[in-house]
Amino acid sequence: AYEGLEWVANGFDVDEVLENFYEEAPADEEISTDDFAKALSKPGSLKTFAVVEGEDELQAMLAAPLERWRVFLHPTQRKIVTRHYNGPARVTGGAGTGKTVVAMHRAKWLAGQLEGNQKILFTTFTANLAGDIQDNLRKVCTIDEMKRIEVIHLDLWVAQFLQELEYNYRIIYGEELGKLWSDAIALTGQSLDLPEEFYQDEWSKVVQAQDAFTLEDYVKASRRGRGVRLNRRKRMAVWKVFEEFRNLCNEQRVRDVEMAMYECRQIIARRYDKPLYSSIIVDEGQDLSMSAYRLLRSMAGEERPNDLFIVGDAHQRIYRNRAVLSHCGVNIRGRSSYLRINYRTTEEIRKWAFGLLQGISFDDLDEGYDDGRVCQSLTHGSKPIVRDLESLDLEFDYLLEQIRALEAQGTSLKDICVVARTNRLLDDYVRRFLRAGVRTYEIKRSKLDDRSFDGVRIATMHRVKGLEFDHVFVVAANKDILPHPKAIAYQDRVSLTESMTAEKCLLYVALTRAKKSAHVTSYGGISEFVSEIMEPQAI
Repeated sequence: AYEGLEWVANGFDVDEVLENFYEEAPADEEISTDDFAKALSKPGSLKTFAVVEGEDELQAMLAAPLERWRVFLHPTQRKIVTRHYNGPARVTGGAGTGKTVVAMHRAKWLAGQLEGNQKILFTTFTANLAGDIQDNLRKVCTIDEMKRIEVIHLDLWVAQFLQELEYNYRIIYGEELGKLWSDAIALTGQSLDLPEEFYQDEWSKVVQAQDAFTLEDYVKASRRGRGVRLNRRKRMAVWKVFEEFRNLCNEQRVRDVEMAMYECRQIIARRYDKPLYSSIIVDEGQDLSMSAYRLLRSMAGEERPNDLFIVGDAHQRIYRNRAVLSHCGVNIRGRSSYLRINYRTTEEIRKWAFGLLQGISFDDLDEGYDDGRVCQSLTHGSKPIVRDLESLDLEFDYLLEQIRALEAQGTSLKDICVVARTNRLLDDYVRRFLRAGVRTYEIKRSKLDDRSFDGVRIATMHRVKGLEFDHVFVVAANKDILPHPKAIAYQDRVSLTESMTAEKCLLYVALTRAKKSAHVTSYGGISEFVSEIMEPQAI
């Protein structure tokens, strides 16, 4: 009873506490105070007691490494995992509320229901996260269950699907894609005093997002929230750039990933009359685009029970993609769950990190609003410690002092993570740790956090997403580094605002990896993101 009272004291409605923490017995159910076996099967009991079925299970529990608890499913989440949904379902909640764990156990549960050659797709936005998820799924799934679960990030799925069909186009990104846009603008001479980034965003967020692939459709398409006003004449001028871009893509036999996703949809519609997968599970759903969700809808087939299961949190959107599920044929009305309990971060770290996002409105992956303030942590501790030092040397001295103090207290180095905005910044810290005789382990792109290796973990803010550590040090949080200058190099107000929000979300993600303590350090002036919510203590 004390747990329920604590949640009520922290602002939760009584009905909500009863729904989430206590299972109501059917009216006709006889309750015996002597039936201990039945009592132990209740979700309320399972929060405190584990019923061991045999000696083998007991030995496995006792021998399980600490990493197994990273994939522990809280009994209050079990009903989300094992529920039969009549269509797509969405699960949202703040950082540390167990969304990915719920998604993994959902995959395991669904895999146990499959027959014949049926398979489940577990997908996400980045290769790093897909690798981390596959590694963690192995900790909760049997070999047979893993054989039925395909884990892959969506861009790679697209590339492999098209390659198997002898698709003659190469998918391009980054600088190569940017050069194509520059060439298209130069060939048409239709700059309209708009930057190159504007055309890329317009192509993605208007043309691709609404399947507006003709001039007529583009002129009619909604541009709400795009910031820059375009009358019909200007839209026609912009369309000439789009036409030239498509011509260049055809000439060079290349595609951007959203064009490739669209072509996947066309192929699926022509060649497949059955769903490609029994169920599709999406992690970090806030990072996927409209094109991605339309493709997932095509892959899953027409709406049916348990077809799509999406977890995400707009407060952790760090890639500037924004989708409205209902606009992509994904109807989650009446099939939504919100996780409010933070099992990872202390309440003090959670509140401090969430303060970075104050004044910003966040969506619920559909047409609603997500108020992250309703989350609550189970544990308590100190607020993040902020230090603005005069030089990099002094910052590293402070960092080294804190890490050695933690080590002296019995903390393993692998439970400490040093996080910075870019790999280039981290390279300097790795060299400094080496000179100081401190072992490090770099978690880089396409490299898992192998817990069998000791050493202070080193990772960028992007790479650390989806991971957790006892202690996190966000370093080089300087005013000229965070926000990163290249990330906010936009001239129009809307794109600049989106980029600034993404940079704040990035810092929020980094800090909420911490379970016990968090530090934010800088040298020569701290980021405005931090100074806006507190005055750092200089030493």
